[in-house]
Formats: sequence, structure tokens, C-alpha cells
Amino acid sequence: MRPDINGQTAVYGIIGYPVKHSKSPQFQTAAFVSLGINAVYLPFQVRPEDLKKAVEGIKALSIKGFNVTVPHKEEIIPLLDELSEEVKYIGACNTVINLDGYLKGFNTDADGFIQGLKEILPEVHDKKFLIIGAGGASRAVIYGLIKEGVQSIHLANRTAGRIHRIIQDFSTLNRFVYRIIHPLGLDEIESVLPEIDVIVNTTSVGLKDEDPHLFDYSKIEKRHTVVDIIYKKTPLLEAAEKKGCLWQDGLPMLLYQGAKAFEIWTGKEPPVEVMRRALTEK
Repeated sequence: MRPDINGQTAVYGIIGYPVKHSKSPQFQTAAFVSLGINAVYLPFQVRPEDLKKAVEGIKALSIKGFNVTVPHKEEIIPLLDELSEEVKYIGACNTVINLDGYLKGFNTDADGFIQGLKEILPEVHDKKFLIIGAGGASRAVIYGLIKEGVQSIHLANRTAGRIHRIIQDFSTLNRFVYRIIHPLGLDEIESVLPEIDVIVNTTSVGLKDEDPHLFDYSKIEKRHTVVDIIYKKTPLLEAAEKKGCLWQDGLPMLLYQGAKAFEIWTGKEPPVEVMRRALTEK
């Protein structure tokens, strides 16, 4: 079913560069139609050098809300009027609501990750996590896990500086963060696998078929839960499946972060199953 567009139709969208690959328009528009909301959701390709002009245009055109994807998640922050708590800690914004020209930024990636993970692992607070990568996506995942009360996160990255920056930045979120997050080099991953319950890849490694493995995947055990936030079955997930592990790609995170954005914009309960069907349609 398509929306009935008229003079009262509200406009929402996503800005990024590139943005043609985005799956958000199909499932956000389906959600609006499902609840009878007179709105559409459109992709807007915005070059980095045009970001400020685009934000001014959003205000001028009364676009009600929008998502933000790469490469604008960090750069948009100085252009907003108010930031939610999670944006301040994560350092990235992926959702903005326009309140009569007053722009408030949110980050729904943390909520999206946790809600997605709970589909296969309902209880997460008592699990020991290995997070690979220390970029923006990693910060969102860690924020969500700390809010859930997780007590142990082994954080592996190529450079230690980013890990220590995360620990420092999150110290006011939880004063025990120095005990929760344990820094690791990528070459140390295999040594901690015996004590890990959940493995999460937040890097782009695995997106390309020729990418090297993050570690020796034969060391994965059946008891591990394995998550890769890339939107496909990566070699890491293929290895996990062969071992009989619980595993998950990035689509549930995408679904739930979008559902949270929908709730922020409309104040309504998002029709998650409608959105899921629209997202997974060929």
C-alpha cells in the first residue's frame, strides 16, 4: 500500500552520502501507512560540504524529522539545538526531530542493538562480552550494554588510544567503567574467548569477501552468541552457524533503531512486525 500524498502530508527522511542503498525508506513509509499517518519518508543525498545548507533547508521546508547516516553522524552535532544523553556519550547522532525549527538529536543505535540482541538472548546483564572495534558503532553498543548493567566487556581494537578514550568518556555514565571495560589488542582476542559469552563485531571487516578474518574463527565455540552489525551473513557469522551458535546479523539492529526513531517522531508505538516485513522484502 502506498501513502496518499496531499497538501497535509508530513515529510521525514534520511540524509547521508551515499544514501541510495538505505533500507529505511521502505520500512519507515510502511509504518506510516500501517498506522494511517499522513507522511512519507525520503532519502536525501547530502555531500559533506553541503551539510550545513541541508540542515537549514530542512528547517525551511518544515521536514518533521530525519535520520542521519555516514558521513554526517558526528558532523551534524554542532548544527543541532539540543542533544539527548546518549548522543553526548556516543558522540554521534542518527535521529533528529524538528520542533518548529528547534532540532533535537538522538542516537537510537544503542537501543536498536539491545532490542535486536534480546531476540536471541533475552538476558544480557550477566553475560561477558567481546566487542571488536572502537568506532562510533562500538560506542553505541557499549553505551547500550552499560545501561543494561553488563559487568564485563573485553574491547578489542587495533589502537589502544580509542579504547582508553571510550573508558574516559564513559566514566561519568558509570563510575565503575574502569572495571567493566578491559582493553585488548586484536592479537589477544583468542586468549579471552574461553571466558566470553557474546562476540560482537562492530567493524566493517567482513563486508567484502576478500577481507581478512578478525581472528581464528575455528576457536569459536557452540556456546558463544555471535553478532555482526553488518547487514549480511559475513564469514564470522558463517563460522558461527557451522559451530551451531546463536547468531545475528545487523538487520535487527537496523529495524529496532528505526522503530525507536519512529516513536520519537510520532509518539506512537511503532508497528515493528510491519516494519520487519517491509525491511526483509526482496
